[in-house]
Amino acid sequence: MRLLLSLIVLVSALARVSAQETFFRHVTDTATDTHVELTALFSEPSRGGYLPVRVKLSNNLKSDRSARIAFHAELGFQGRIRSDCSYGFAVPAGKTVTQDILVPLCPSPSRHTYGDQVRVSATLTGGFGKSSGMIDADTADLPCVLLSQALFTANSSRLDAEVASLTASRYGGNRFAASFLPAQLPSEWLAYSGYDCLLISETEWSAVPAGARNAIFSWVRLGGRLIIFTSGGSTAGMLGLPEDPGFGSTSVVRNLFLSGSGTMGSLEIPPRETVEMVKNKPPVQPLAEAISSNYHSSWPLQDKFGIRGFHYGLFIVVLIAFSILVGPVNLFVFAKSGRRHRLFLTTPIISLGASLLLVALIIFQDGFGGNGERRVLMEVRPEAGENAAYIHQEQFSRTGILLGDEFTVDPASFITPVPIARSRWSRYTDAYDSSGDFDLQPGGGKLRATGDWWQSRSEHGHIVSSVVPTRGRIEATQTADTFVSTFEFPIDRFFYQDKDGNWFRASDVETGRRFTVTPVEASVIQPELAAEANAFTYRHRRMLEGAGKRRDHYVAITDSAPGIATHPGIRWKQTRTVITGPIATP
Repeated sequence: MRLLLSLIVLVSALARVSAQETFFRHVTDTATDTHVELTALFSEPSRGGYLPVRVKLSNNLKSDRSARIAFHAELGFQGRIRSDCSYGFAVPAGKTVTQDILVPLCPSPSRHTYGDQVRVSATLTGGFGKSSGMIDADTADLPCVLLSQALFTANSSRLDAEVASLTASRYGGNRFAASFLPAQLPSEWLAYSGYDCLLISETEWSAVPAGARNAIFSWVRLGGRLIIFTSGGSTAGMLGLPEDPGFGSTSVVRNLFLSGSGTMGSLEIPPRETVEMVKNKPPVQPLAEAISSNYHSSWPLQDKFGIRGFHYGLFIVVLIAFSILVGPVNLFVFAKSGRRHRLFLTTPIISLGASLLLVALIIFQDGFGGNGERRVLMEVRPEAGENAAYIHQEQFSRTGILLGDEFTVDPASFITPVPIARSRWSRYTDAYDSSGDFDLQPGGGKLRATGDWWQSRSEHGHIVSSVVPTRGRIEATQTADTFVSTFEFPIDRFFYQDKDGNWFRASDVETGRRFTVTPVEASVIQPELAAEANAFTYRHRRMLEGAGKRRDHYVAITDSAPGIATHPGIRWKQTRTVITGPIATP
């Protein structure tokens, strides 16, 4: 049986190496080799996030040409969950345009079941002609992994066989990782946002461009996991890895290479140990697992918001009154015997009046727009000119009447709906028949969103992750135990653990004014930090708990910081922000 599994996954691996990275190569004019080539920079899409795609348009004709490429992503055989976007390109005569773009992928509301498949299709129209292509991936109950091309070529079949044996799959669909070429890694952190772990050899790491390295480090700060395999004595510092990776982790795995024959022998890694390292020892809960399991049963933010009831009384009274009016009153008063022809006038009037009254009651009961609450976990890194905030935002909202479904996210972020507890008001849950259109259009450093992100008279949950530039920081001063905040908002409570593990606290910290911390026992602070951590879901709670253990770092709590803006019709009643980070030196 194990041999059969190995043969199946080997055939599957060979198929995707040879074909599935390319959507299409469409030749417009054979004589001049005018063509459009569309290539996915990762061999398989992830469950949510974005797929980086390289578009090459070569116009060797004597006239300018334009093209539009539309992308459609869907999940499952019936495509219940969908996402669309499109990009336009203008190519002057005799020129070649190469551009990397991000294709938003549809979210996954539940963990792996056989048959769930992520598919991304692309359709070319315009002056270069028409063409189309598709790539896909079977979902698996594993972290989403990226594996460098050399490691992938040498190990993918054995890693896939190990995954198949662990999951008892007979279909060869549970693949260990998607592959990538290190020199072509994207320079935007959003490209990695749907993945949990990136594995690469030391030699290939040296070929990663500087922009891609910075993007990977931003992804790591948000919770990503970077593993570099080496057979030598290289350290994290020698490989340029950050000493403090933020919410994520970096590691150098030494002496795991197997000895073997052939040109790729030195790059073979133990399949069982590698799969177990990725599957059983993640420092951060895998993203897809967190989305599918952390929000639908007991989400502290939704629990705090309370249960919404339905007021039947007024509607029952209106329906009874309507029945009386449209029936006996209409028949025996408004259109009594000899005047039955009035029924053609009175009945529509009564029906229209009842409808308007029902609409008025709905507006009176639910109002326009909606209300919500947000909790934000923010890591601020001021050192080495980084000056960036790494943000995770949980948000729950309840809507009344919405006048539009379009909104803009600025800056471009990872955003996804999360399956919430089932009720008459929830529209996106972990039910098998959950559906929705979640369209995103990246452009100009922003996201334009349309579709079913918010619907009228509904309850919705979302998570947002983003990286934003900031000059906000907590700076040390010349005076011991005295600091200054440059954040543009006040801080309600401030906790600091020094290099020796001693705890200090302050309150009512104002922008630009020095404040002094006072020593306090850890037993006094820990319950407050635990209360803040327990208000998040498991994944973000563990991130905050880990941040609270770092020395020479602080934890600040405020209700005055702005969150990542989404739908303008939602009134956020509270945005509680927990900020962590190192103390900056002036």
